[in-house]
Amino acid sequence: MDLLIVDDEASLRDFLSIVFEEEGWRVETAGSLAAARLAHAKHEPDLILCDLMLPDGSGIDLLREVKASAPSVAVIMITAHTSTKSAVEALKAGAFDYIAKPFDIDELKIIVRNAVERKELEDENIHLRTALEERFTFSNIIGRSARMQEIFSVVGRIAKTSSTVLISGDSGTGKELIARAIHYTSGRRGKFVSINCGALPETLLESELFGHERGAFTGAIREKRGLFHEADRGTIFLDEIGETSTAMQIKLLRVLQDHVVRRVGSNSETQVEVRVIAATNRDLAESIRAGTFREDLFYRINVIPITLPPLRQRREDIALLVEHFITKYSKTLGVPQKRISSDAMRLIEKYSWPGNVRELENVIERMIALESSDVLTTKSLPEHVLLGGAIPDMTFELPPAGISLESHLEGIGKFFMLKALERSGGVQTQAAELLRMSFRSFRYYAKKYDLIVREGRNDETVEVEDEK
Repeated sequence: MDLLIVDDEASLRDFLSIVFEEEGWRVETAGSLAAARLAHAKHEPDLILCDLMLPDGSGIDLLREVKASAPSVAVIMITAHTSTKSAVEALKAGAFDYIAKPFDIDELKIIVRNAVERKELEDENIHLRTALEERFTFSNIIGRSARMQEIFSVVGRIAKTSSTVLISGDSGTGKELIARAIHYTSGRRGKFVSINCGALPETLLESELFGHERGAFTGAIREKRGLFHEADRGTIFLDEIGETSTAMQIKLLRVLQDHVVRRVGSNSETQVEVRVIAATNRDLAESIRAGTFREDLFYRINVIPITLPPLRQRREDIALLVEHFITKYSKTLGVPQKRISSDAMRLIEKYSWPGNVRELENVIERMIALESSDVLTTKSLPEHVLLGGAIPDMTFELPPAGISLESHLEGIGKFFMLKALERSGGVQTQAAELLRMSFRSFRYYAKKYDLIVREGRNDETVEVEDEK
């Protein structure tokens, strides 16, 4: 790491240079404010030891200039003219510490070490925040369909506001991902805090959201900050808000109206400045009619509504998502980058994906974990995707509403043809024999049901001339 020592005493500069070079630092020195400015611009040090009184100016001036251009640089002020006023001024200007001459060199080493540790922690936090922002900005969410592009446009317009947002959509459509994109695009200085409102009982949910005082209930052995306090100046994401009780909805409404939070067991309220993003996979309008969701809370959270489409309604995004997840899980699982066969991709694009993007991600992770070759084939696909989600009911009871016999029989046919292909390792002639079918008939139905396996062991699957 690089250290800049700024002092008009040459003997002190030389002494400190020797000490910190032995500690492993790359050291530059300057005897004046002008020389220090040049050295800082040229070498961009990680830490500066600076005398308060310099021949051509004050070290405070250098401190302010450094903090304005490079806030992460740690500056330790050194002076023989100590005063409370100069110490306060230096610390307010951003100095890490203030030390008087003559000083103990071991004490200075400890201060320098502490400054380095804090700088490394700050640099790590900046790196993590930058990584999160890059990951969750809306421009990096996968989707080229018209509906997703429209959502990206809305997110871009509302991110800088503090308006409450309600994100609706089926499970697995990426509601939290959009919420995070809004937060990290907004530039808000506080945290992004997330909670699933449907995963906790009401009493525990209240404590998690608002905090509690010591002794507020059995087991409350110490006071606790709630998530609204944790998200102060940031964003709180209330997932599955439609699962909350009407009593909890009243408390959430008060927070949204008055921006105050009362801990469980407390008589006082504290102000919070939090952006609320709520999400639901329920039809809240129907819940209002059923009396399970308050209409006044709905209008409070539904200031900016965003509805995420299910994956089946944006099929043009499936190929992009597949490539993204292949890259992601090839890295995560430590295997070479894989590619997917056209047959497997065709079946993936035909499937309805009731679990949406989350289900697709799980399927791709499973395929990469199970496939030993460089190509993901239909052999790696789960059975329900191969069958297009139509695993037949093998019971033989006629439902009260009746059935479509043709569709039911087609589902049974696909099911047994798939099983025969699995048992034969993809060799269609053997699969046909298992089902007591001619190869020609088997090949016809395999093509009709999209079960042709062109990437497997097809040494016996040769083109046969049609019978005359």
